[in-house]
Amino acid sequence: MKPAEFEQVMRNDTLDLDYELIDDEERYRSVGITDTGRCLLVAWTVRKGKIRAVTAFPVTATTRKAFLERLT
Repeated sequence: MKPAEFEQVMRNDTLDLDYELIDDEERYRSVGITDTGRCLLVAWTVRKGKIRAVTAFPVTATTRKAFLERLT
């Protein structure tokens, strides 16, 4: 994942899945789509008032289908 892809996912209409507390930090998981149509699952957190990427990867076919059905 490129940093620009993370920014695109966060800027577009994401589906927020859940969050968990790891090392006293809230980590969120969201699914979203890049401007080129790539569907990614992103993990992110807020540090010093800014959204920070933790990791991201392509979603499974099942998750992609569910996300895209939500958009229609």
